[in-house]
Amino acid sequence: MSAISLKLFRVFLPFAAGYFLSYIFRVVNAVIAPDLMADIGVGPSALGMLTAVYFISFAAFQLPLGVLLDRFGPRKVESLLLLFAGLGTFLFSRAEGLAGLVVGRALIGFGVSSCLMAAFKAYTLWFPREKWPLVNGFQMAAGGLGALVATSPVEISLQYTNWRGVFAGLGILTLLIAGAVFLVVPEKETASGRESLQSQMRGISEVFTSRKFWRIAPLTTMSQATFLAIQGLWAGPWLTHVLHLERPAVAGVLFWVAVAMVAGFILLGSLTEKISRKGVPVATTAVTGMALFMVVQLLLITGPADWAVPLWLSFGFLGTASIIAYSALSQSFPVHLSGRVITAVNLLVFITAFGGQWAIGAIIGIYSHSVEGMLSPAGFQAGFGLMFSLQLAGLILYFLTGR
Repeated sequence: MSAISLKLFRVFLPFAAGYFLSYIFRVVNAVIAPDLMADIGVGPSALGMLTAVYFISFAAFQLPLGVLLDRFGPRKVESLLLLFAGLGTFLFSRAEGLAGLVVGRALIGFGVSSCLMAAFKAYTLWFPREKWPLVNGFQMAAGGLGALVATSPVEISLQYTNWRGVFAGLGILTLLIAGAVFLVVPEKETASGRESLQSQMRGISEVFTSRKFWRIAPLTTMSQATFLAIQGLWAGPWLTHVLHLERPAVAGVLFWVAVAMVAGFILLGSLTEKISRKGVPVATTAVTGMALFMVVQLLLITGPADWAVPLWLSFGFLGTASIIAYSALSQSFPVHLSGRVITAVNLLVFITAFGGQWAIGAIIGIYSHSVEGMLSPAGFQAGFGLMFSLQLAGLILYFLTGR
């Protein structure tokens, strides 16, 4: 087997499969939300909290995860954690109340917390530095395919089973991917694996006290958290209650948003690699993309309904720009710190996504006193507006700290 084939089949594909799975878990509630609300009897705020529990359990493990990835390697860490995700999936599928759903989803979030970071760490070990934006883009595209599967295909599967059956099937798939990561991915010795724990903890401090980190981390955090919070849950209800689409049409739009997301990850990653060879910094490309993403959100909040579908497709495409900043941060630090750098920013992202997804639901709940179970469009406007304002603050901070 050639070196290229080794990297593709034994490194990229297993980790891509893990991230494909994690993205299904991340966004599937946008499609099954009506079923959860009907079966369990939860309102918008509780639904937002339930879905966002994934993010907080995910975030809580990011700093230890960075140390574990740098010390033990991505293969062992991800395959072990995916077993917890499998357990959480089966618990979720059997839950009879909100508490059971929360415990199951928290275990899922914890279990898939390494799926992206382990892949990024593996790629810093197996691929040359200049290829990181491109290969990271293809990794993210695998997640986009997961988001795509979590839309119309899940809606179609609900004609033959219920949401419990969907999650039982995902549990089996989770265990299969855990086995593939452990058995297929090769090991690679790293210098950080020989570091003392004290030295590794100093590495975390080095990241969090770096001006390079804090210049771009707030904007990256708010952009990525907004994308996760809205695309992972509130895009579906927005299409239902603001645009008044039926369930099959909602799933169809979400499907094409996921397609746009896959295209964004691949095309923006490829573009970043090409123009970086011509001297354009990766951070510049990332910030430009995130600024355009903000323009799309502003138009969604204030624009006419006729623009909705093209804007949601643009939302899916440009929402991927924040992931380019992960490559920019990785390139700003030594390779032995790569796991801690990317998990540090991911910690901020997922804590913010948890708060943002829950806050949007709470704001919608405050505004929504309408008849026939419809949610108020003004609530969505206010919730999305809050996230836009926080991104704007991050963008201003980026330019001010660059002076």
